[in-house]
Amino acid sequence: MPDTTAAESESLAPPSESALREAIALDARPARPSPVSTTLTFAHRALLKIKHVPEQLFDVTVTPIIFTLMFTYLFGGAIAGSTAEYLQYLLPGILVQTVLFTTVYTGYTMNTDITKGVFDRFRSLPIWRPAPIVGALLGDTVRYTIASVVTVALGLVLGFRPDGGVLGVVLAVVLLLVFAFALSWIFTILGLVLRSPNAVMGVSMLVLMPLTFASNIFVDPATMPGVLQGWVDVNPVSHLTTAARELMAGTAGPGDVAWALMASVVLTAVLAPITMRLYRDRT
Repeated sequence: MPDTTAAESESLAPPSESALREAIALDARPARPSPVSTTLTFAHRALLKIKHVPEQLFDVTVTPIIFTLMFTYLFGGAIAGSTAEYLQYLLPGILVQTVLFTTVYTGYTMNTDITKGVFDRFRSLPIWRPAPIVGALLGDTVRYTIASVVTVALGLVLGFRPDGGVLGVVLAVVLLLVFAFALSWIFTILGLVLRSPNAVMGVSMLVLMPLTFASNIFVDPATMPGVLQGWVDVNPVSHLTTAARELMAGTAGPGDVAWALMASVVLTAVLAPITMRLYRDRT
């Protein structure tokens, strides 16, 4: 093997520390990302999860179909006298229930990130502190929108005819998305305090059951016992369902719509600071 010349030896030598520093040095420090851009980045991350694991949409697409078909054709005739009449009453409620059930995945995915160690990486980044949580909540609104489209489309196929037209349906869905965003803070808190994703899922369903089934989603509260009627009257899901029905029927007044919006504001104002405190202090 021929001897290596001095020039070749010099070219093969590792670069000096000063040369490395000069190569990676920047003329100006990069600007810190804005809260908006950071939040949108994490929202895009939430959407990429759906892209790479489309099975996550299974519940979003199949659950509303099962509930709508089952309640309409098993109980519609007994409750309302005809399946067609009951569908007009049921579908806005099924829409509310479907979207609210989907909010559970916010806490579930948050806890999954924690158990995998991704959570700690996010906290170490020089970014707006709430961005990972707010971005995930915004990304999950795509799930809610898909669930809403599937539910309304199925209702239209079965014979649901909203007198409020397209505008009424769109307004009902927008109101529901606002409320779902606010309710998601509850499940984000559960995702931060519970130990496993399965625990988050189980406790979240315990929270949702009395909110959805003990409401006016499926039946008129007038047929319920007095104590249960009292709970239904103060249940925010009942007011949200009534507002969605009225918007779709074109008869919405300010009462229940304002109630649902106010509940969304209160939930966010109370739960968002608690969530961020837990996020900051978690070890």
